Order: sequence, then structure tokens, then C-alpha cells
Amino acid sequence: MTFHRYVALGDSFTEGVGDPDETRPNGLRGWADRVAEQLAKNNPDFGYANLAIRGRLLQQVIDEQVEEALALNPDLITISAGGNDTIRPGANPDNIAAKLGEALERLRSGGATVVVFTGVDVGFSKVFSRIRGLVAIQNENIRLEAARTGAIVADLWALKSIQNPKMWDEDRLHLAPLGHQAVAAMVLRTLGVPHDLEDPEPPAVQPLPWRKEKMEDIAWAKDHLFPWVMRRIRHQSSGDNVSPKLPTPVPPLPPSTDE
Repeated sequence: MTFHRYVALGDSFTEGVGDPDETRPNGLRGWADRVAEQLAKNNPDFGYANLAIRGRLLQQVIDEQVEEALALNPDLITISAGGNDTIRPGANPDNIAAKLGEALERLRSGGATVVVFTGVDVGFSKVFSRIRGLVAIQNENIRLEAARTGAIVADLWALKSIQNPKMWDEDRLHLAPLGHQAVAAMVLRTLGVPHDLEDPEPPAVQPLPWRKEKMEDIAWAKDHLFPWVMRRIRHQSSGDNVSPKLPTPVPPLPPSTDE
């Protein structure tokens, strides 16, 4: 398939948090940039916009990004939203998926190919394994909404390579560069688009001595968990004062020369 205008919607996952690149807007690359780079090959009129902002809840993505995306007249849209809702206490997977389904219906009304993501199988994660069942229920609802609206499902739950702590950033919440690359390759496969991205193998995870593991957990809580809790208490978001990295379609930047 050949696409000419791609717009990415979502939160930190789609903005590219965990995959730093100082040469790019917001200092991030991410899986969506990687997808755009591949779609732009031999496609001189290709344009890419990324409206995602870290910390956004599903309703914020809908309110701030859906109509903006449609106004750009894309023929390809990706949307990954609801993850920040899911990790909050009292999350309702039925309500999240139903709201996402309404967004899919609206996005599909413009005739674009729309890709929606399931949640990751978090059984490997010390931080999020307790919500694995909730994510599984939500995923089944997302599949139903995708089938109803004609959206394509990019199945993060089935992407085994990212079920490995080494594929994630030190904050344990966002993918590291290898994880973003694995997602990009999966999205391109899902779309049936030929590409030359290597599908990375997850690094081996070596068991840590008990004391070192506990020290790392304490450092993580101090550096990442405590600030997250304080933002919730103060009704703040990591995305406050952050703008979309690419609000209008542009040719994607080429990959770095070391790839």
C-alpha cells in the first residue's frame, strides 16, 4: 500500500518518549517517526504529522487531536490512546474502549485507513502486572470496536519482543529505542508495507542479586514513581506546556547515519 499523508494521534507512546533524538522536534524520534521514514521512501509527496502529547488522557486526545487530524486530510491515521486512563485507579475497560470506538468511527468518516493499538501484555512488568487482566478485557473490546468501524488493529499484546524489561526505558513506563523500532516494524507488517527495518531481538535479562534489585527499585521509585504521584496530587501532567511535535504534515527526517 502507498500512503501520501500520515497523521499520528495519541500520548507519550506515539510522541516517542523513551527514544531521545536532539535533532528532532520535542527531542524525540519514536516508532511513528520510524514508520513515516519508511512510508516516505520513493514517495516524494509524502507528508507526516504527529499530534501526540505525553500525559494525555483518552478524552483529551479526542478533544484536541481528532478534528485536527481530519482537517489535515490524511489517508493514514494511527491512534493509541487510553493507556493513561487504564493505569489510573478505578479504570473501566468497557468505557475506555467504547469511547475509543467513537473516536475510530469519527476518524474513519474521512475515508482514511485507521490503525488502532491494543495494550501491551504487561505480565512481565513488576509495575503493571496487576492490571494485566484489565488490559486483556480492554483489548477484546478494542478489537470489537475496530471490527465495527473498519479500523486495523496493531496488536501490541502479541508483540512478544517487547515483553522484556530491556526493551523499556529506565522509567519502566515508556519504550526504549529498540522497543520503538520493534513497534514500527510491527505496524508496517500490519499495513502490509515492505520495509527494511530490522526486527530487534530483545537483550537477555540477567537475574540481579536481591540487594542490587531492591536498590534499583528504590532508585526507580524516587526518580519516577514519586514524581508521577505528586503530579496526580497536584492535577498536573507531564504534557503541560508541551506542544505537538509535528502539527502540520512535513517530509520526515531521514534516519541517523549509524543505522
